[in-house]
Amino acid sequence: RFIYDREMPADMLRMLTKMLNFGPDDVIIPGDRYHNFKDFMRFPHLGKKKYYYEPLIPVDHRDIQPGKSILSAIKKKDIMLFFPYHPFDHFIDLLREASIDPYVTSIQITLYRLAANSSVINALMNAVRNGKKVTTVVELQARFDEEANILWGNKLMEEGVKVIYGVPGLKVHAKLCLITRSKNDIIQRYAAVGTGNFNEDTARVYTDHLLLTSNKKITNEVFKTFNFFNVNYRKDNYYHLVISPFFLRNRMNLLIENEIKNAKEGKKAYIYLKLNNISDAEIINLLYEASQAGVKIRMIVRGMFSLVTGVKGLSENIEAIGIVDRFLEHTRFMIFCNDGNEEYYISSADLMTRNIEHRIEVTCPVFDKSIKSELKRIFEIQWADNVKARILDPALSNKMVKTGKDIVHSQMEVYNYIKKVNAKCSEK
Repeated sequence: RFIYDREMPADMLRMLTKMLNFGPDDVIIPGDRYHNFKDFMRFPHLGKKKYYYEPLIPVDHRDIQPGKSILSAIKKKDIMLFFPYHPFDHFIDLLREASIDPYVTSIQITLYRLAANSSVINALMNAVRNGKKVTTVVELQARFDEEANILWGNKLMEEGVKVIYGVPGLKVHAKLCLITRSKNDIIQRYAAVGTGNFNEDTARVYTDHLLLTSNKKITNEVFKTFNFFNVNYRKDNYYHLVISPFFLRNRMNLLIENEIKNAKEGKKAYIYLKLNNISDAEIINLLYEASQAGVKIRMIVRGMFSLVTGVKGLSENIEAIGIVDRFLEHTRFMIFCNDGNEEYYISSADLMTRNIEHRIEVTCPVFDKSIKSELKRIFEIQWADNVKARILDPALSNKMVKTGKDIVHSQMEVYNYIKKVNAKCSEK
């Protein structure tokens, strides 16, 4: 995709397209001069306070107690953080604890976009100084952050961190961290698997999930993934994590085909998808097939949406909305009915061909029943939004959802839900 200043002289555009060897399959889009709109997030506050949102104070997770070991909490049960409703400090504190724990031997992490003054980097450098083996997988193709990532990589190497600059031919977009602890010759691993970057700046304004787990089904396969980063030609078997570009397309096909089979047998069948973008033709066609078989499909998609909803004989069982609000909706999770034994996944990947075939992405199953229940409730709250939700109809007219007597502002309702759940458990 090549975006150029629409005011550019025609002869200069011809010269650039020739020098860059653009062909008929390349996308060339006229635009305005400035495209890095994320800079507006740091725009100075001008004017009266009433024109700005009231601060939203993150809620401490019920299973993470101040002054108590986070590693011990993760060993007891899986923890799902939901930013910005939970504080990103929980993850920073986890890294800090690992950096000083005498039994932690190594920390491995993928780095895609980092905060300007990254506490993640500081914690990793402290870990090295304390004798831990630290490995970072730094992606140099992170758009707009290439220079910053090179600088971070150099800084880490100077401190003694092992830096792996991605995987040849593939962009590493997975969000993974693995902490290895060894005590009395017993190895215990702790993993963080997320939908968004390890970035405390964006964690304040992007919605993202981060699963913290010591479940060996997950941690052993995160360990295999970091082995792949070290030796790119080594590809292990995975039974739980779904790794792109090797397995995601096949797994998605199997999950959707299972719903089609159940619907044809008269069983309950549905698919709920919360994504940033969907544009992969093969998956879209399979969703059409699912709709025709009677599978009920609900989709919440913020960005690119290449599917046509509500067409009789094609997609009448597919409904979709998009939510654009105070926080950038960045979470990606999927729920499949599976004949009543629901399957839940969080993912770093959107359902786009580039994510499925040209990037290292991780889609992770959710096993904990209470976390599944929370994800389902969050989806239901967002689906009921009638303040910031747009209907993704065949014309993509972006008409606002206007349903029900009660106002449902989903981001605020999710925040209230998170407060309620954590307050109840804290009282117990």
